[in-house]
Amino acid sequence: MKASLQGKTKTWAVFGQVLLVVSVALAVASCDVRPGPSSEANPAGHSAPTASTAKANQQVLDQRPFENRSDFANARRGLVAQDPELVIEQPGGGEVWNMQSDAFIDSEGENAPASVNPSLWRQAALNNIHGLFEVTGGLYQIRGYDLANMSIIESDTGWILVDPLTARETASKAFLFAREHLGEKPVRAILFTHSHIDHFGGVQGILQHLSDEEKANLRIVAPAGFEEEATSENIIAGPAMTRRAMYMYGKRLGRDERGHVGTGLGKGPAFGTFGFARPTELIRETGTELTVDGVPMVFQIVSGSEAPAEFTFYLPEQKAFGGAELVSRNMHNLYTLRGAKVRDARLWSGFIDDARSRFSEAEVYFGSHHWPLWGQQEIQEFLAVQRDTYKFIHDQTVRLMNQGATPREIADQLQLPPELNRDFHNQGYYGTVSHNAKAVYQHYLGWFTGNPAQLNPLPERESATRTVEMMGGAERVLETARRDFDSAVDMNAEDGRSTYRWLAELLNQVVFAEPNNEDAKALLASVYDQLGYQAESAPWRDFYLTGAYELRHGAPEEGLKPAMMRDVLLNTPVALFFDSMAVRLKAEEAAGENTTIKITFTDLNESYLLTLQNSVLHNRLVRADTPADATLTLTRPLFVDLLVGNAGLKELLFSDDISFAGSRLDLIGFFSMLEKPEGRFNIVLP
Repeated sequence: MKASLQGKTKTWAVFGQVLLVVSVALAVASCDVRPGPSSEANPAGHSAPTASTAKANQQVLDQRPFENRSDFANARRGLVAQDPELVIEQPGGGEVWNMQSDAFIDSEGENAPASVNPSLWRQAALNNIHGLFEVTGGLYQIRGYDLANMSIIESDTGWILVDPLTARETASKAFLFAREHLGEKPVRAILFTHSHIDHFGGVQGILQHLSDEEKANLRIVAPAGFEEEATSENIIAGPAMTRRAMYMYGKRLGRDERGHVGTGLGKGPAFGTFGFARPTELIRETGTELTVDGVPMVFQIVSGSEAPAEFTFYLPEQKAFGGAELVSRNMHNLYTLRGAKVRDARLWSGFIDDARSRFSEAEVYFGSHHWPLWGQQEIQEFLAVQRDTYKFIHDQTVRLMNQGATPREIADQLQLPPELNRDFHNQGYYGTVSHNAKAVYQHYLGWFTGNPAQLNPLPERESATRTVEMMGGAERVLETARRDFDSAVDMNAEDGRSTYRWLAELLNQVVFAEPNNEDAKALLASVYDQLGYQAESAPWRDFYLTGAYELRHGAPEEGLKPAMMRDVLLNTPVALFFDSMAVRLKAEEAAGENTTIKITFTDLNESYLLTLQNSVLHNRLVRADTPADATLTLTRPLFVDLLVGNAGLKELLFSDDISFAGSRLDLIGFFSMLEKPEGRFNIVLP
């Protein structure tokens, strides 16, 4: 192993950032679509909606039952208290949450601008309704303090909290607001319904307000597999997922009529300080019954639906069904656009059917997102439509797939039947029929359609260069594209949308062939604007508009900030850190190298041997006396501080908690071969 000691400062800086990044990882019939602001008034440069976009959005008003106002009544029902100027700040400065940023959305969702799909505008208005609500006797929810809800169940001697939000800051604010209006009661238990961070990441914001006695006796109930799934999700592919999540949640977009208007699932993720707490009890089987501080509960395991570890639960005394994220007030994702393993639509539908029959006496439904629903018949109908939506997408995709249709063909022709397309609660505000159908195809057949042309295609940039050259060059393509764009302005809604879809494909070829062609980037950005304005799906809107933003302004200057994940990483299995290292190994630099590195954690009394051979990195738990070319001995917290950048070379060299053995050259050289994932790579540019 050869490495220069002069590079050790740089090398250990890489070590401190490279090992792991976790992604964060969401109107009435008489209303009209109003004109948006002028292009000059938009600071991000988003163009004005065209006439055909305005027509497309106006047309939506005839496709949905906007005269039905029951969702607004349900979303406001039981309001106890509200902070109309809710702002949540980080201790070091900056905002984690600001309800006022969405004040441009009118409270009744009636006045959609031409730059926003009226159906999505309505959903955004509903998600703006926030505060502390009484759901039924002894059951409360805090909504609009984060992407998800936190529920509060009154128990014999205190409270049971369900899903303590995403971040320490938002959970703390919500908890104190509840105490202010409901009285101060001890917390006896916390339920984590599933393994996504917006349902457990704020737990430290609750624990910081509890007495030592409360914490010592606190029950934390979660589904089996929760700890592994919650701490491991997105570790391996974290940089790519997080970069794509910036698109999906519109992180770089303004909060205005031409920018981010919500995620469909809620306002958006809270980017604060994420935490973790280990469960004290795991629910392993459907039908498990627990009594928690006098409150009887019945659990249903639904792992493998919306999350890999998840349960729903029923409160017999209140006849209330806690649906977690098995069902929501929108169509959910079978495939999430930030990137993740696809979900099983058939299994998901089956779980909803089981819940519908198992908890058929429920008179109240409340979930991890959105607002509750009351009435036994209403809940049964709601569950039936949600169940049948996922089953329809599954069955009809497979039917067409077995006829030889490709994912794009299926997505373009598959439409929900009228019986499943009239209710707002299963519209594509988050997931869509289009990309969910592609997920079903992927679940069964993967990426290959069987067409041999797809077996070994050229990389995108080379293919684009040859395609544009064959079409007569970029200027000729741009001339045709400008003509088509201008003609699309006054087309009817359907023809205009098809033209924009085609221009997105065409101009993407030009931009990838000539990434410095400013005219091509500007025209493609305008096309993306129109597609974003027409999208009913909030993630689609944010993807299109973020693409337009980055064509105009470039990729972000700052990438990932893993420090916000420190509490989660402290509870992540150590082996996963090393698995993350393996996918960052620069194989070309590791060619011919053969070395072993041992890392010993003094506080865990564990040693791991990292073996580099054949440009592949393996790790395994070993005895403390296992020989290695080099050994690094330190504590787990300091190791995590190195990962997130809280500790650097000075701490490494002078801390009493760290020691070396063997060849420092081997150790430094080894870590120099690990890539630093910045998470700021191009997406709409090559």
